[in-house]
Amino acid sequence: MSASPPPSLRTEAAELLLVALGAVPGALLRWQVGNDLIVNTLGSLLLGLLAGLPLRPRRQLLLGVGFCGSVTTFSGWMVECLDLLLAGRAGDALSLIGWSFLLGLGAAAGGFSLGRRLCRPGRSG
Repeated sequence: MSASPPPSLRTEAAELLLVALGAVPGALLRWQVGNDLIVNTLGSLLLGLLAGLPLRPRRQLLLGVGFCGSVTTFSGWMVECLDLLLAGRAGDALSLIGWSFLLGLGAAAGGFSLGRRLCRPGRSG
C-alpha cells in the first residue's frame, strides 16, 4: 500500500497545475503580440473583468494568476523604460510610464465594471 500525499500537498499541486495551464497560452499570446503596452493593457482589462465576476478560486488561479499573469509583463515594461532613459530619451520614458498607467488603470476599471454588469442578477440580454 503506497502512502498518498497529505490533502494540503495534493491541493497545492493541483493549484500549481492550474496556474501553469493558464500561463502557457498567456505567455504565447504575450510573445505573439510583442508589445508591452498592448499586452499590459489587455491583461489589465482581462484581470479587471475577472475581478468583477464571481469566480471560484480555482478559476481565478487558472485565468487570473496563470493566464493574465503571464500575458502582462512588469519587468519587460521596466526594462523598456530603462532602455529609453539610457538612450537619453527621458521624455519618451515618462510618456510610456504615463500612458501605461492611464491605459492599464482605465482598462482594469472598464473590465471590472463590465464583469459586475455581466453578473448582475436579473439583467436582461
